[in-house]
Amino acid sequence: MQSASYSSAKRNLSSLFVVSLILIASLPAWAQVKPGDFITPANADKVKDLVSPGEYWRVANGMSMKIVPTGLIDWPPPYKEATEKYSGQVRLATNGLSLLGYVAGQPFPIIDDNDPNAAVKIMWNMDFRPMWTDDFDARYFGCVEVYEKLGNPYNEIDYQLIGHYGAYNEVGRTEVNPMPTDPDYRISNIMFRWRAFPWLSPAQLRGSGIIGYRYGDQSRGDDSWSYNPASRRVRRLDEAIRGDATGTLQFNQDDAEGYNPKIEDYNYRFLGEKRMLGALRVTQDPGNVCPTDGGGSVCPAEWEMRRVYVIETIANPKRNRNDLYSKHIVYIDAEADVVLSHDMYDRRGELMVNFTNWLTYRDRPVPDAKIAIYPFKRLFQVNGTSTNVQTGLSSFCDLPTPNAPERECWYINMGSVNLADFTTEAMVHNAGGR
Repeated sequence: MQSASYSSAKRNLSSLFVVSLILIASLPAWAQVKPGDFITPANADKVKDLVSPGEYWRVANGMSMKIVPTGLIDWPPPYKEATEKYSGQVRLATNGLSLLGYVAGQPFPIIDDNDPNAAVKIMWNMDFRPMWTDDFDARYFGCVEVYEKLGNPYNEIDYQLIGHYGAYNEVGRTEVNPMPTDPDYRISNIMFRWRAFPWLSPAQLRGSGIIGYRYGDQSRGDDSWSYNPASRRVRRLDEAIRGDATGTLQFNQDDAEGYNPKIEDYNYRFLGEKRMLGALRVTQDPGNVCPTDGGGSVCPAEWEMRRVYVIETIANPKRNRNDLYSKHIVYIDAEADVVLSHDMYDRRGELMVNFTNWLTYRDRPVPDAKIAIYPFKRLFQVNGTSTNVQTGLSSFCDLPTPNAPERECWYINMGSVNLADFTTEAMVHNAGGR
C-alpha cells in the first residue's frame, strides 16, 4: 500500500507533467525549432506552422532542412543611401495601387501593420528590392522537369537551358550609370526590360527567345515578344500569356523570381507578419538535388528563422481576367524584400502550385568567382523550384547550372547588359547561340 506522501508526490508530478505539456503546446511554433535541428518527413510537423503550405508539402514528400542560426541580411550601401535620400517623397496614388514620387531605393522603409495600404506598400518594396537595382545577366539558366514525391527515383523528363536570362531597370538605378533614371525612360516610359534567350536546349527550342517590357503608365499592360527560329518570325504575345507556363516548365512570366506581375493588376490583403523559415544562406552551389523526393527540391539545405510578411493577392477583375489562379499567397522576407515562397490556388480554392526560393548571401555568387566580386555582400539566387503539388510535376532551376561553360553565372549591377540587349533585333541576332 502506498503512503499518503507518495501518492501526493505522484499527483504533484502528474500535475507538473500536464502543465509542462500545456506550456510546450502554447509556445510559439518557432520556439520548438532550434539551430542544429534536422527536419525530415519523419518530424515534418515541427515546421508545419513555420513554412508555407506548399513548402510543408515538400517536406512531407521528402525534402529535408538543416536549421541554422539566423543572420543579418544587410542592404547594399548604395541602395541604403538612395532609400535615405528619396523615400520621404514616395506615396501611393489615389487608386491606392500606383506609385508616385519614386526615384530609387526602398519606396516604403517603414511599414505599419495597421496601415490599410500595408500590403501594397510591401509589394512595391518587393518590386524595387535591393537584390538588384540596375541590371543583371544570369548566364546558362537551366531547368529540369521531374516528378516530386516521397521515395520517387530521379527521372529527368525534360531539360531546358537558356543562354541569357536578365533584366535592365530604367528606374531606381543605384550602382551603374546612368543613375538614378535612364534618360530613355522619359521617352519610352519603360520601367524595366527583361529577356530570356537564346534557348540552347532542347534541340526543338534552340534559338528561341522571349523579351518583355513593363511600363510606368499604370494603365498600360506589359508588352512581350517571342522568336521562333524555325519560322524566323517574331511574334507579339498577348498579355494574358504572362500567366501561362513557358513551354513545359511550371514557371510563367509573372512568376519570375517568385512573383512579378504588374502591381496594378492585383488587389492585396495583408495577412500578417510571422516568424517563418527561409533559405537565404545556402552553402552548396548549385544546390543539392534532393535524393529523397525525386529531385524536385533542394536538400539538405540551410534554413533559418526569418521575419516574413504574408500577403494575399487576387487578380483585379477590372484589369486582369486571365489569371489561372483564384488567389496567390506570397511570403516575403521583411529584411531582404525577396520572395521566399509563393503558393498558388486553383479555381476551386485548393493549393495547386508552390514556388520556393533558395538563396545565398555573400560578396560573390560562387566561392571561386574571379569577376563577379563585390565590396559588400548581396543576395544571389541558387535555386528556384516550382511544383504542382496536385500532380507532383516540378521544374527545378539552378544557377550556376551543373556543367555550364562558366561558374559565376550571376552578374548583378555590373553594367554587363544595356538597352540594346533587350530588343527583338538582339533576340534574333542571338538565335544562333551567341
